[in-house]
Amino acid sequence: MISDLFSVTVLVGILASGIRLATPYLYAAIGETFAQRSGVLNLGVEGQMLLGAFAAFYVALTTGNLGLAVLVAMLVGAIMGLAMAFVTVNLHAQQGISGIGFYLFGLGMSDLLFQKMLGTVETVRGFPRIHIPVLSDIPGLGQIFFSQNLMVYAAYLLVPIAWFVLNKTTLGLKIRSVGENPEAADSLGVSVAGVRYFTIVLGGTLSGVAGASLSIALLNVFQQNMTSGLGFIAVALVYFGGWRPWGVLGGALLFSMVNSLQLWIQVLGIPIPSDIAVMMPYVLTILVLVASVSRVRGPSALTKPFERED
Repeated sequence: MISDLFSVTVLVGILASGIRLATPYLYAAIGETFAQRSGVLNLGVEGQMLLGAFAAFYVALTTGNLGLAVLVAMLVGAIMGLAMAFVTVNLHAQQGISGIGFYLFGLGMSDLLFQKMLGTVETVRGFPRIHIPVLSDIPGLGQIFFSQNLMVYAAYLLVPIAWFVLNKTTLGLKIRSVGENPEAADSLGVSVAGVRYFTIVLGGTLSGVAGASLSIALLNVFQQNMTSGLGFIAVALVYFGGWRPWGVLGGALLFSMVNSLQLWIQVLGIPIPSDIAVMMPYVLTILVLVASVSRVRGPSALTKPFERED
């Protein structure tokens, strides 16, 4: 019954799972925000997430060490980011096409590794929930905000940190200047290539963490193409958020709540075709992109290669 959606128990469940499901969006989209603010569009986020998810899951499965699993996912994402940086910064490749290439590489490689090293779907014991004393006992709010796992808390902490770095530090000023006018930044002694390498590698690292949060913190399983377009939604969230961390947070919560809603619709057996319910987050992606194009202006040098004149 549709009326079941409005019961207190279900509403709390939708909000709690929505907060949790925003985790991979936040990691991937914040990393992509840094890259795009420096002028680089990375459409390979999905592939980086898939490889990070597999690496984290395999390490967790074979060693049981969740901290090591996250570190390996970060390393895999950083290596993918480094390769992306070389292709876009040094070789001046078209960013959209090269990004799709890295996505396909990550998709194919994660599938191959899954078949050769696992062969079947298995589960791991992921990050447990941490109940914050006193706060987790608050009716409703405690379950929604203060009974999540470590990866969830870290994702939300990342938002103010990213805002501070981008807006209140010299590094952030360099990133923004390179994304707006790389020629002027270069004339002032800023290494455009160095800044872009840093942001692309950082974005790849956070995409690896996003994959890890999916495979060992939310689902505790790895399967082929488990991201199902989540990386592309993360790229769309950067546009939706106007290239601002707080805007990205708002977009991530919007998408995760819609995703949570469609999951609960299926759980409750509400007579809405499951295919339509699953489509909801992706339809919202299209609508958001249409609305965002006319509402915000991105970095002036976004997708434009820079070649220093001697």
